Amino acid sequence: MPRINLLPWRDQQRRDRKLAFLVALGGAVVLAAVTAFIAYLLLGSMIDAQDRRNERLRAQIKVLDKQIEEINDLDAQKQRFISRMQIIEKLQRSRPEVVHLFDELVKQMPDGTYLTSVKQTGPKLKLDGVAQSSTRVSTLMRNISASQWLRNPELEVVQTKADTAGSSFVLDAEQVSVETDNNAVVKRPLRANSGSVVK
Repeated sequence: MPRINLLPWRDQQRRDRKLAFLVALGGAVVLAAVTAFIAYLLLGSMIDAQDRRNERLRAQIKVLDKQIEEINDLDAQKQRFISRMQIIEKLQRSRPEVVHLFDELVKQMPDGTYLTSVKQTGPKLKLDGVAQSSTRVSTLMRNISASQWLRNPELEVVQTKADTAGSSFVLDAEQVSVETDNNAVVKRPLRANSGSVVK
């Protein structure tokens, strides 16, 4: 029987399989490298696009911050204007109060009593005067207590002077502001203003 040597054919088949494996492995490596490169480019473009969006957002945030500052400045100006308007309205309402005060002082002054000076510091009044007797000073205090424009009389000093026929006195009182709001009369004490002296 003749002998056939199959070893070269098997060696050739083994080399072919090895070559095919190496080619497939090389193709897989190349495909993986191409895929990784494409993914790198795609991620880079996405990152660049996100950076551009972030930059636009930062620019818009700066614009909005500036607008918010302007709005806050406008609010502060508005509050200053409102405060000034309220002060002006208050001054307009309080203009006749001085007239009412002096008129009320004249009305409440009993006979035999006169004032030498009137000093006002805010709502507080300091009345210096001369009365024929201490009874007249008591009458003045009762009249002030019953007054619409004056209240809280407090006697500081009553002195009898030898060179005058009466007694000098120092009397404290408080002015009351009367405002008309919606046809209703509201009494309120005046807030402290700069002092004024009338002699």
